Amino acid sequence: MPSAKRQTVYSKISVKSQTVLPAEVRKRLDIKPGDRLRYVLDETGVRIERGGPKDEDDPFATFTEWASDADDEAYADL
Repeated sequence: MPSAKRQTVYSKISVKSQTVLPAEVRKRLDIKPGDRLRYVLDETGVRIERGGPKDEDDPFATFTEWASDADDEAYADL
C-alpha cells in the first residue's frame, strides 16, 4: 500500500492567540465559515479534525478518560 503524500503548511498565531487555517487545510477538511473544529490531544501530538454539528451534545466528549482508541473501538456501534 503506497503511503500518503506528506505536506507541511504553516500559520502564525496572533496576539489574541488566533490563527488562519491555511487553504490546504481548509480544503482537506472541507472547512467553511461557521464550521466547527475538534482538537484531539494524545501522547503523539495534536490532531485537528472537522467537528460535527452537534459535538457539544456528545455525552462522551466531556469525559476525557474515555478518549482512547480502544474506547473509540469499543463504543463504535453505540
